[in-house]
Amino acid sequence: MLDLQRLRALHAVSVHGTVGAAAAALGYTPSAVSQQIAKLERETRTVLLERQGRGVRLTEQAEQLAATAQELLAIVERAETELEERRGLPAGRLTVAAFASAARGLMPGVLADLAARHPSLDTRLTEVDPHLSVDLVAKGAVDVAVAHDWDIAPLPAPPGVEQAVIGDDLCDLLVPAGHPLAGRASVRRAELAGQRWICQPPGRVCHDWLVRTLRAAGCEPDIVHQADENPTLVALVAAGLGIALIPRLGRGPLPDGVVAVPLAPMPVRRLYALWRAGAARRPAIAETVRTLQAHWTEERTPAHQGDV
Repeated sequence: MLDLQRLRALHAVSVHGTVGAAAAALGYTPSAVSQQIAKLERETRTVLLERQGRGVRLTEQAEQLAATAQELLAIVERAETELEERRGLPAGRLTVAAFASAARGLMPGVLADLAARHPSLDTRLTEVDPHLSVDLVAKGAVDVAVAHDWDIAPLPAPPGVEQAVIGDDLCDLLVPAGHPLAGRASVRRAELAGQRWICQPPGRVCHDWLVRTLRAAGCEPDIVHQADENPTLVALVAAGLGIALIPRLGRGPLPDGVVAVPLAPMPVRRLYALWRAGAARRPAIAETVRTLQAHWTEERTPAHQGDV
């Protein structure tokens, strides 16, 4: 008899690509995941993982077993959904994936609220890239994802995945206090030619949006500094090294020497909650989505705007 937890560990490695990433998603240590898979290898008398450089890869037999594991986990999920639906109360473990600024600026309050109101619900957060999180939902690696898109880069929702709008996150142009644009009431996109930009690396949604938008306005962006995290981007702006376009969510108070200037039209990214259609009846998912939307509305009220 194959152990379900060991199959879950193998499935997680197949989805996340590494033992370390699978362990983070499952809430285990990497050694615990490795032990689960080693036991599964002994049970099946099959080599499942092979060394590849500094990482591992699944063997052909492991790929087949991981696909079967996904089917079994989907059946278990349906059973858990039916039981929870009959009880009518959010309960059990719920895994949530959120991109960095949502994990920092939205999820702490949401998780604390859910824990206080639903002690039988064990909600666990993993920080991931927004487009990766959609695939994680589709493959059953997480229950709910908080992701975002931009007006020129819509977020694709694959078949079998449902979504609900959480809210719209506005973005400001951040410039050093002594910059010529610092005193402006607003700035048009066509006026940004020749500026030195600070943004996230290529392949990230914010980077791609900036490049495509400025090119559409007739400007080729001169990107001089790149960093993954928004606080790092803000610090580089504060040092007078360039300007940046940064969303408000999770940004925090701006330091001295940094000024937010509205860009006209103002860029907006839309936040979504996503979950598998097969689990839509689960009270834990419905309550989590409702709580996400409620906290978004509350945090966007004037009393909570801070530096916005």
